Amino acid sequence: MIQSPLAVSALIVVITAVSFLLDRHVRLLSRLGAGMLAILFAAILSNLGLVTPQSPVYDVVMGPVTSLAIAWLLLSVNLSDLRKVGSRVILAFGLAVAGTTVGAFVGAAVFGGGFGAESWKLAGALTGTYTGGSLNFVAVGRGTGLPDQLFAGATAADNVTTTIWLAATLLLPVWLARFYPPMADGSAHVNVPAGRETRSTDSHAEKVVRNTPDPHAEHPFFASVSMSTLDIAVLAGTGLLLILLADRVATFVPGIPSVLWLTTFALIAGHFTPLGRVSGAFQLGNFALVMFFVVIGIASRISEILAVGIAVFWFTLTVVGVHGAIVFGVGRLLRIDVESLAVASQAAIGGPSSALAVAVAREWPALVLPGVIVGLLGYAVGNYLGFAVSAVVRSMGGG
Repeated sequence: MIQSPLAVSALIVVITAVSFLLDRHVRLLSRLGAGMLAILFAAILSNLGLVTPQSPVYDVVMGPVTSLAIAWLLLSVNLSDLRKVGSRVILAFGLAVAGTTVGAFVGAAVFGGGFGAESWKLAGALTGTYTGGSLNFVAVGRGTGLPDQLFAGATAADNVTTTIWLAATLLLPVWLARFYPPMADGSAHVNVPAGRETRSTDSHAEKVVRNTPDPHAEHPFFASVSMSTLDIAVLAGTGLLLILLADRVATFVPGIPSVLWLTTFALIAGHFTPLGRVSGAFQLGNFALVMFFVVIGIASRISEILAVGIAVFWFTLTVVGVHGAIVFGVGRLLRIDVESLAVASQAAIGGPSSALAVAVAREWPALVLPGVIVGLLGYAVGNYLGFAVSAVVRSMGGG
């Protein structure tokens, strides 16, 4: 069994690198994306008993590294990019967020009794994760004080459900295409000369989009960006200072979790200071994020789901099921193409990396950039929405 901190650290980084490598070079595996591959590889090793379930390294990744991922990714968010996405994708993502919110309330009403005073925390955490991905789950779960055993079990259930929904968003567009209007060719696609970046005023997400016949070349994980040692130093220092500032402010305003302050400060810094123009925030954020996914995979033990009861799995399925019904049901009534619905839905359920996996796997280059942008938007709003839903469920007697 891999136990020493150095060996565990090496394993996490190696799985992260291998996940990116396979995502880039193995077409079949690119349908899952680097994040999901990291979770699956780590979960297999963990459930086989090959890696220790407890390590101080996990605490570092789930703590400072995850906080840095939040800070860096939110620094790369540019809300003005929404005008480049197209109304269909924005509306589809709005349906996805609404579907998740309704699903969380339905799940809390149906299964909340099985979790007693903790149901409001679980409802909030699931709202966060199904608005922007697992990063929000940790942020909201940590902020509300979700108990360790329930946290681990819900994490495992969330990973299983997210994998199921990833498969669904890959297959549903094929099965349902005839019931929806066609996707507009080239809509919301940004053309960038091959091998060249856009001008410095463009967003981080747009900088890494390339106009080449290879759909993988559109993938922001694999495009090269100009990044200096100074950029790395500035981003590292900025991320740590933002975390420190958020923690300090939270001690003076105890009613608001520090992660919400971190979310707010990072968004402000990215929009109103030169920090938003420093190259590399998106890349460093995604590297830290996939390391986090590895630790999530290690925590995804089948025994953990069974320990807290199968109800937590049904809770996650209910939230995503209601989400899907609203996205594809209301989306059809609003005449939104099924491709936009699938990418927007996956951006909410799995985050920008999962949305990219769907767009690249289905060879929809016009939806690559929109998938990144609304996925990053999900990071931004998921924390706020998760804490809001948890507060409402609690006020309604859910804890």
